[in-house]
Amino acid sequence: MNPPSSRPPINWPAAILFSATTLGCLTILPWYAFNYDFSTAAWVTFALFLAWSGLGITAGYHRLWSHRTYQASWIVRFMLMLGGTFATQNSILIWSSGHRTHHRHVDHVDLDPYSAKRGFWYSHMGWMLRNYNNYANEGEQDYKNAPDLLKDPMVMFQHNHYGKLLILTNIGFPVAVGLLVGDLWGVVLLAGLLRLVISHHFTFFINSLAHMWGKQPYTDENTARDNFWLALVTWGEGYHNFHHIFQYDYRNGVKWWQFDPTKWLILGLSKVGLTSNLKRIPDFTIKKAEVAMKFKRAEQHLATYGHNIHEDMLAVKQRIGQEYEAFTQTLNEWTKLKEQEIELKKAEFSQRLHEVDERMKHQFQQVEQKMKAHAQQMEILMQNLKQSVRPSTPA
Repeated sequence: MNPPSSRPPINWPAAILFSATTLGCLTILPWYAFNYDFSTAAWVTFALFLAWSGLGITAGYHRLWSHRTYQASWIVRFMLMLGGTFATQNSILIWSSGHRTHHRHVDHVDLDPYSAKRGFWYSHMGWMLRNYNNYANEGEQDYKNAPDLLKDPMVMFQHNHYGKLLILTNIGFPVAVGLLVGDLWGVVLLAGLLRLVISHHFTFFINSLAHMWGKQPYTDENTARDNFWLALVTWGEGYHNFHHIFQYDYRNGVKWWQFDPTKWLILGLSKVGLTSNLKRIPDFTIKKAEVAMKFKRAEQHLATYGHNIHEDMLAVKQRIGQEYEAFTQTLNEWTKLKEQEIELKKAEFSQRLHEVDERMKHQFQQVEQKMKAHAQQMEILMQNLKQSVRPSTPA
């Protein structure tokens, strides 16, 4: 980490952009709203442009280009490229390369470009305001972690013409729509200025708040959190704990009830042939991580309160121990089944492979049901464990 006496130089383009847009929102926007009236068309354009630029980052920059969680047709990639440019967060190449570095070195105070360990301000936007040698200076990047992007014609077209595309999207689009609907300044201020500032901070929340506020149901090996409230304003990116352990899944909100419009967009486009090869982590693997974290929480709880040994606590400890043995057995069964599946497929002729698949499918389903039962049982045991921690009463 750079010592205070040698702070990196200010990144003036970013500093001017963030300062000017924020100042404009705090002064020009309220003045215009007080003296004039925004048309319905301006508000509708604001909502549509906010969604386009937001999903350009989440479905495009993040899940398509950074993590390759699915494939998309040319028209989808083109629209996501324009939307991401509209969001004004640098080119796909720079953004995705930096994001891959973030995942590789998550929470490292020097190697993670926007490490949450350096505080809210730094991870939210401070890392962009100075030319830190770990990311901000484009000229120092070699993109060794993005050879696929260097070979992508659309990615390189955007990278090489980013400035012109930035002007086209952020000035050209709002002006064109404003003239079309007869509310030039209303559209420019709402769909141009306000949309840009909101879009920026909604995305920045993932680097900052999503590493500080929320739950860790899958892993506590890094600071990433799952947070429903953040998912609401980040197009589903708020389920960040899941994402950091399973980054190659096209879903962030993996459960059916979790709010993830980016997932719904990708899935919906696949139904009409515009996206394909959607990557999903197996349910068993996800549930295994979830149950393992429940055991870890139980161990931490017992380490804190286990000295208070009374009859209820002792019974819960014994049941947790028994459940852990059963959980280990289930994992062993799964491993043996996978080995058996490989051996059977090697031994069988190709025309009989479907018979092997059918035989194994039923056995895998049985083991998956056991894993779900472990999750439910651990939920009950954790509740019992908390209830069994009785406050000591004075004699």
